[in-house]
Amino acid sequence: MLTLYPSIKNYAEHSLDVGDGYTLYIEESGKIDGIPVLFIHGGPGGGSDPLQRRYFDPDVYRIIIFDQRGCGRSTPHANIRKNTTQDIIK
Repeated sequence: MLTLYPSIKNYAEHSLDVGDGYTLYIEESGKIDGIPVLFIHGGPGGGSDPLQRRYFDPDVYRIIIFDQRGCGRSTPHANIRKNTTQDIIK
């Protein structure tokens, strides 16, 4: 049985312009000066969930979670225009 850490809220949300009309949703939670850990959700088409913050000890880690292009709270949502492997590898 997997034991999760207690539920926490994020302390920061960011939008990162990655070009071609896309912005990524990024959030931070846990310890501000903690060991950074980057959580990448599954896909395609998935998104981040507050439950994913609970995988990491918030007293140790600065938890950074983002939604990939076209996924979750990134915009535009569910769009594949200029969002294929060939488009994003430059």
